[in-house]
Amino acid sequence: MKKTDVYEFYTYLAEGRPNPTSDLEWTSIFTLLVAVVLSAQATDVGVNKATHELFKTVDTPEKMVALGEGGLKTYIKTIGLFNGKAKNVIALSHLLIKDHNSVIPNDQKALEALPGVGRKTANVVRNIAFGEPTIAVDTHIFRVGNRTGLAPGKNVVEVENKLLKVTPKDFVHFAHHWLILHGRYTCKARKPDCPVCEVAHLCKFKNKTTL
Repeated sequence: MKKTDVYEFYTYLAEGRPNPTSDLEWTSIFTLLVAVVLSAQATDVGVNKATHELFKTVDTPEKMVALGEGGLKTYIKTIGLFNGKAKNVIALSHLLIKDHNSVIPNDQKALEALPGVGRKTANVVRNIAFGEPTIAVDTHIFRVGNRTGLAPGKNVVEVENKLLKVTPKDFVHFAHHWLILHGRYTCKARKPDCPVCEVAHLCKFKNKTTL
């Protein structure tokens, strides 16, 4: 995609969603981190249902440790892979207390060193909580990057690096949100809504759907 097309691409996405936010609900940076960890292979809607009551009282690493793995499971048992996720959340809470004074670090390597926190999770937290110009490539962004020609790549790291390279500075802060929401609601996996897509004229996808 040409540089001028990329700028126009983001301009249209920005006009459609001028103030994009994450669909995940959170009350502190710690609860944001927990929510993103829980959202792996789960829907944001499902995570929000599970954490709605949890985050009313458990919003610090200390409170999470006090709740314990068993207690956490009672809240998140409706989420896929909840046993492993509960173990990771309790373990990362211990490490935050031990190594970071219970403060969520704005550091990629430090975040990725926490149990259950990978590259995508760290990027999401740093973007939303700290305003860092990161782009967390999930299945939606990977699909949009490849399908549209915006940032084709064989894996998430390739797509991430290309997006960071081609995304204009004016748009990089919210690019993560725009691309995820576009992939979730318009450029859907099985049948993209090409007839109503605001960037269809810029998209390189050959098999566009029709009404």
